[in-house]
Amino acid sequence: MPAQVDSPDAFTSLFQSIGLSKSKAAEAAKSAKSATILKNIIISHDLASESDPLGEKRAVLIAALAVQLTKTPNVDDAKQGYIVKAIREEKLKSVDQVNVATRFFESHSLPVNEAEFNETCGVGFTITADQLGAFVNEYIQSNSVSGWTSLGAVISGVKNIPSLRWANPLEIKNAVERVFSQSFGAKEASKSKAKESKKETDVPTTPETSDNNAAQASEAAQRAKSRKVVFEEGFLGALHKPGENPQIKPELHDKHLAVTGGRVYTRFPPEPNGYLHIGHCKAIFVDFGYAAHHGGGAYLRFDDTNPEKEEARYFTSIIEVVRWLGYEPWKITYSSDYFDQLYELAVELIKRDKAYVCHCSQEQMRADRGEKVAAPRACVHRDRPIEESLAEFQKMKDGFYRPKEAFLRMKQDLADPNPKMWDLTAYRVLDSSHHRTHDKWRIYPTYDYTHCLVDSFENISHSLCTTEFMTSRQSYEWLCDALEVYKPKQSEFGRLNLTGTITSKRKILQLVNQGYVTGWDDPRLHTVIALRRRGVPPEAILSFVSTLGVSTAETNIQIGRFDQAIRQFLEGTAPRLLMVLRPLKVTIENLPEDYVLMVEKPLHPKVPELGTSAIPFTRTIYIDADDFRLEDSKDYFRLAPGKTVGLFQAPHPITCTSYKTDHTTGQVTELICKLEDKGNKKPKTYIQWVAEHAPSGSPVRVDETRIFYPLFKSDNPLAAVPDFTADVNPHSMDVVKGAMVEVGFWPLARESLKNALAEAKARADKSKADGAQQFLDPGTPVVTPEQLVGKECIRFQGLRVAYFAVDSDSRLSALDNPSGPCGMNQGDVLVLNRIVSLKEDAGKGA
Repeated sequence: MPAQVDSPDAFTSLFQSIGLSKSKAAEAAKSAKSATILKNIIISHDLASESDPLGEKRAVLIAALAVQLTKTPNVDDAKQGYIVKAIREEKLKSVDQVNVATRFFESHSLPVNEAEFNETCGVGFTITADQLGAFVNEYIQSNSVSGWTSLGAVISGVKNIPSLRWANPLEIKNAVERVFSQSFGAKEASKSKAKESKKETDVPTTPETSDNNAAQASEAAQRAKSRKVVFEEGFLGALHKPGENPQIKPELHDKHLAVTGGRVYTRFPPEPNGYLHIGHCKAIFVDFGYAAHHGGGAYLRFDDTNPEKEEARYFTSIIEVVRWLGYEPWKITYSSDYFDQLYELAVELIKRDKAYVCHCSQEQMRADRGEKVAAPRACVHRDRPIEESLAEFQKMKDGFYRPKEAFLRMKQDLADPNPKMWDLTAYRVLDSSHHRTHDKWRIYPTYDYTHCLVDSFENISHSLCTTEFMTSRQSYEWLCDALEVYKPKQSEFGRLNLTGTITSKRKILQLVNQGYVTGWDDPRLHTVIALRRRGVPPEAILSFVSTLGVSTAETNIQIGRFDQAIRQFLEGTAPRLLMVLRPLKVTIENLPEDYVLMVEKPLHPKVPELGTSAIPFTRTIYIDADDFRLEDSKDYFRLAPGKTVGLFQAPHPITCTSYKTDHTTGQVTELICKLEDKGNKKPKTYIQWVAEHAPSGSPVRVDETRIFYPLFKSDNPLAAVPDFTADVNPHSMDVVKGAMVEVGFWPLARESLKNALAEAKARADKSKADGAQQFLDPGTPVVTPEQLVGKECIRFQGLRVAYFAVDSDSRLSALDNPSGPCGMNQGDVLVLNRIVSLKEDAGKGA
C-alpha cells in the first residue's frame, strides 16, 4: 500500500502511480483539499495496484471525482466507493457523468436503485445516427425552422432535449447539419467576419436582398422553448425536488412541506449597496425563472444587514430592474424583518455552547485564522463560560461596546480544512442608524449568520447562488443543524462574466469620479441601468442568458457575443426607419419645386404586424455623405458623377449630373441629380435617404447621435498596469451631430411608449390580482408602471446604419401630449444612442 503523503511532490508521485500523466498529476496536486481527498480514495480503494492498472482515462475521472467531492461533503466513503466501482467498470466514462453521479448521492442513500442511478448518470446510453436524425427532424418541424440561418439555435435546442442529455455533442452537430442539407440544400459558403461592412465593400444591393439576415418569425418561439429547456436540463434539471433536502430531524421536513405544499420557493437576495449589473441578470433569471417554471414563488429579499453602506436609491433601482426584466416577486422582504428572531437564535446558539463573544482585534483574528498560510488556532475567548458570553452579548446589544471592540463568533470546527468553518463572525457592533429599524439596534448580524436562517424562516426550497459561495455551504448547513431549524438546500451555479468589462462597485465609482464615464448609467458600462439607457431590450438580455445555459462552470463571455444576442433579438423586432448619419443635400433638378409624393413603406419587410409609415418624396432629399464618391471604380456601386443608384422605397432611381463644393475646403456640399422616371432598368444598388418637406415635419433632425465602442482596450482590464484605468479606451464614444431620420419616427415613438406602458400596467394589474401587493411592507419603494417605461423604449433600425434608441437626455414635448401635433418644438432636444451595430465592429475604437 502506498505510503502516506502530504507534500506536493509526494502527491504528484502518488497520482502518477494510478495512471495520470506528470502534468495532470501536478495539476491535481495544486489544491491541498482535493489532493487529500484523491490520496484517500487511492489508498482506500487500492487504485495504485499494478495488477489492475486504471490507465490514464479512468485516472482522470478519479481525479475529477476528488474535485467534485470538495463541493459535496455529504457523500460518504461508501457512496464514494460506489462511484469508484462504476468508474473502474467503465460505466461512468466522462467527467460530466462523474459530477452527476456525485450530486446524485447528495440526495440518495445506499443501497441505491441501480436503474435510477444508471438513467440519471447516462450509464449505458446509446443512440444511432438515424435516431438522432429523427429528433432533429421533429425539432425543426415543431419550431418552424426555415433555413440555415437557424443552424446554431437548432443545435443548441436539440442539445437541450432532455432525452439527449448524454448524446455526444459532436454527433448532434453532425446530425443537425445532415438534416439541414437534406431539408434546405447545401450550406452557402460562410462569409469571413473580417470583411468590411456592406457599405464599405459595395456589394450590389436591392430592396429584396437588403434584409436577408432578418430574424425568422420562429425565433421568438425558439427563445421561449430554450428558456423552458434550461429549467428542465443540466444543473437546474438535476436539482432536488422540494422536500428531498435532508433534515437533522424528520419533523422539520414535515413542517416545511406542510407550509409550502411541496411547491418551489427561491429567493434573490441582493445587498442594497449598489446598482445591479449584467451578472445579476443571470441570477434573477435563475431564481425567478426556476420558481415560475415549477409553479412556485420567488422572494425579492433585501439583505439589509449593513446600514453603513445602504442607500434608498439602491432599493428602488433593484425593484425596478427585477420588474423591468419582466419578473414579479412573490414577496418583497428584508433581512431586517427578522432581526428579533435572529437575535433570539443567537442567544440560543450561545446557550448551546455554539457561539461566544470575542474581543480580539481584527489583526489578532487574522493571525488566529492562520492568515491563509497556517492552520487556525483557537481564540483566547473561545472557551469562556456560556453565562459570560450571554452577559457580554447583552452588553453588545445595549451599546456598551464601540465598533470592533466585541464580536459574537460561531464556535465551529477549527480542524476542518474549509476556512468557512473557522469561527465566523455572527454579530458585530455598528454605530449606524438603520433605514427601517432606525436606532433600535446597536448590533447587526453578518451575511454568514443571516443568510441561511432567513432562508429557513421563509421556507426556501432551493437556495440558488453562484459558485463563490460554494465554500459557505458547509457553514450554512452547520448553523441550521446547530440550531435544529429547517435546513434549505444550497446549490451553486457558475456566475456570468463579460470579458472587457468592469462590474466592481468600487471600480465603477472610480471611473465615475475620475470622469471616464458620466455616471452609473453611462451606456458604455454594463450595469443594468446603463444597458437600459443604451436601449438594450430586457427580452434580449434574458434571451442571451438562457442560451448560455446554467451549470457549475463560470461563464466568461466576450462582449461581442452579448452584442450579437442583442442584434439577433432586434433583427426580428425593431422597426426600420430611413436614416442618414451625415447628410448630403441632393436636388433633383427635373422635379418641380412643389413636388411631393407620399410613399408608404413597411416598418419591417418580414414583420407586417409592425405596420407602415408614410414619408414624403420631394425635389430636395438628403443622402448619407458616405454614399457619394467623386471618383468611380468597378467595384463601387453607389453614387458618383454620371452614375445611377436606386433610393429605398422611392419610385425611381436618380443619376448624379453635377455637384457643388465649398470654395474654402473643397468639400462636396450638394449634388444635382436627375430622376430616372423613364425606362425600367433596375439599379445595381439602393441607398437610404430622407426628404425635405416642412409641412410633414420631414426630416426629423437629431441633435446628437452617440456611437459607443468598448470602454476598455483589452479583454482583461484588471491586468493593466498600474491599474485598470490604464486600459480605458480613449475613443469609446463618437458624437455625430445633425443626423436625419424619416418623419415616421414620430408615430413610431408614440406607439412604442403607449405599448410599453400598456404592457407594464397589465403586469402590475396581474400582480395585484395575484395578491403579491398584500405582502409589501409599508416602507417598500413603490415602482409604478410609468417608472418602467422610458424613452429607451423607442427603438428602431436606421436602415443600413445601426440599431438606435432615444436617450434619456432627450426632451420631446410632443410625446407628453399624445393627442397633439408631432414634431420638434422650441427647447426640444433629440439624442440617439447606438444600441448595437448591424454587424460586429472590426475593432473600432480599440
